Amino acid sequence: MNLICIITNKNQTMKKNNLSIILGLATCLCLFIQFELFAQGCVAVRPMSCSGVGNSNGSPLLNKGQFQVSTTYRYFKSYKHFKGDSEQKERVELGTEVINIAHSIDLGLTYAISDRLNISMNAPLIYYYRSSLYEHYGNRIKANPEQKRFGTQAKGLGDIRISTSYWLLKQGKDSSGNISVGLGIKLPTGNSNVQDDFHRLTNKGEDSLIQKAVDQSIQLGDGGVGYTIETQGYRNVGSKSSFYFNGFYMFNPQNYNKTLNRGTLVGVDPLIAYHSIADQYMIRFGLNFKPLSKQNLFLNLGARYEGIPAKDLIGKSEGWRRPGYIVSVEPGITYLKGKATFVLNVPIALYRNRVKNTYDLADPAAIRHGDAAFADYLINFTFLYRFGKLNHHKME
Repeated sequence: MNLICIITNKNQTMKKNNLSIILGLATCLCLFIQFELFAQGCVAVRPMSCSGVGNSNGSPLLNKGQFQVSTTYRYFKSYKHFKGDSEQKERVELGTEVINIAHSIDLGLTYAISDRLNISMNAPLIYYYRSSLYEHYGNRIKANPEQKRFGTQAKGLGDIRISTSYWLLKQGKDSSGNISVGLGIKLPTGNSNVQDDFHRLTNKGEDSLIQKAVDQSIQLGDGGVGYTIETQGYRNVGSKSSFYFNGFYMFNPQNYNKTLNRGTLVGVDPLIAYHSIADQYMIRFGLNFKPLSKQNLFLNLGARYEGIPAKDLIGKSEGWRRPGYIVSVEPGITYLKGKATFVLNVPIALYRNRVKNTYDLADPAAIRHGDAAFADYLINFTFLYRFGKLNHHKME
């Protein structure tokens, strides 16, 4: 969520000094919580972002008693396989790549308990489609002479999140910036054991179907109760631009859920028999710029760093997971119209890395290293609308 400053710069030396100290502490916090990451693709990152929406996406801070509703559409297609940060280009060349297509709509509602304290709820509606060779007839020519691929899918409600956020500085007409901190809880409302049909060839070469859990990357939820810490902030840089940042870390203390990783326990290492309930995190920062003084149009350019760690901060990290991270450049555009805000962001991947999971790290020869498919880009389109009196503090 972008934080666009629309507040006029004034001389507030004391507040600026305090804000600098707070921003420094927040930066240290963000650095502290950065472990091994990932983003969109086979790595099972759930649709999630900072849920506090006070000064997000170009809108002014919420006043006491105001409501804000939001809708975010998210899309990606992952198909490029990486082992570590090395791309396995032969997968696409041979046609054995796994393709994940994701569509999700995140519905958000925020209420301002006071001018500084907000409470929010976010509920994602998800549709995933995954096609592959290896999960069905297989990748090899002998097992799959016609190189047929089939698809599985999952659709429905994801994991709902409820959170609160608090702006640390009192907002006024001459404020030059602000920062908020928040806490939240993620509820296991998304199905973590979605089943679908998988194709198999019989001994006679005839097609047959078996039903089992779809891949972890397209499960609607992870089956655990999670807890989040969040921060977001902005500060004027000149008269027509502002610096923004936000980030969160989600703790998932539970070890693994009851979803079988390969549909059976026969011949499966106990360490990866079930799907892991993994931590997740994301950090974003950048600059917003208003090119035309008389138009409520903002351009932004930032960086994005998100992923799944190999080991959780709290609890064990057993079960099957594909940890990794992605670093992206994130251009975007924001438009304000009355009480409505429209935002389009398109993070473009610069660096992708599928790091070793607990199973890989248990290999005494240190050779084992699984892969994962990543997307080239991600599309995020957000619409926000608030109800109640609107007090603009425009950036000239």
